[in-house]
Amino acid sequence: MNKKQMAMTLVLVAVIGIFVPDLAHAGLETSLMGIKSKLTGVILPLLSVIGIAIAGTSFFTGNPNAKQHIAYAIIGCIIGFGAQGIVDFIAQTVR
Repeated sequence: MNKKQMAMTLVLVAVIGIFVPDLAHAGLETSLMGIKSKLTGVILPLLSVIGIAIAGTSFFTGNPNAKQHIAYAIIGCIIGFGAQGIVDFIAQTVR
């Protein structure tokens, strides 16, 4: 399958998904809510924990930038674990 055929297939799938949401098994709003819940409930906290683990490894191996890595990891944890609260706050402010 060459690039042109692949692009045409993707366009066809996108058009079908847009104009026939029942065929896509969900509406746009439901899909976006599902993506939001996966991002804020699973992916961001998991990435935060991985960041802390990498920063700790950096500290124990004697990396000269370890303090900076730990600071960035802590900021990432605040954002990662607080993401649901941040999104809810912005949603209430907009309404």
